[in-house]
Amino acid sequence: MPRKLLKRILPDHHVIRSHRNLRLFGTLLHDPNLWHLSRRSVPGALSVGLFVAFIPIPFQMVLAAAVAIPLRVNLPVAASTVWITNPFTMPPLFFLAYKLGAWLLHVPTRNVEFKVSVEWLTTTLGTIWEPFLLGCFLFGTASALAGNLLMRMFWRVHVIRSWQTRRRRRLAPRQ
Repeated sequence: MPRKLLKRILPDHHVIRSHRNLRLFGTLLHDPNLWHLSRRSVPGALSVGLFVAFIPIPFQMVLAAAVAIPLRVNLPVAASTVWITNPFTMPPLFFLAYKLGAWLLHVPTRNVEFKVSVEWLTTTLGTIWEPFLLGCFLFGTASALAGNLLMRMFWRVHVIRSWQTRRRRRLAPRQ
């Protein structure tokens, strides 16, 4: 079952509750629904994490946790899924998001050189923000929906296979 695999991979909820960046949530982290691995909470958490991954801000894990808490979806899955956009994958994904947004808005794309500076944020980002954010929103929405549907299908197939295996084992001694 996916639950067993996820329990092996994910850290213990006591470790996450005591993490210094998540202390600002206080007793909200004591809700047991945030730690359950179920067919509802895991796809929902995957959707939250994938959507937040395409929001171009720092500290995406904290935002994913803040969204997962009121939605009562699995917190570790939501927070860890944002790492789909990591320092290696972020530039090409955000470039594709910018290209998609520019194409949809019928705006010519510009050759943009990325620099980490306040000057770049105020000058260059100010000229491309509309197509960039539109593309990020669309990629985030599409990946959240696709991730949710794929995880639900995977969970369902896994459960059906385990039922079939259990049934075969139960019927095997009779034959």
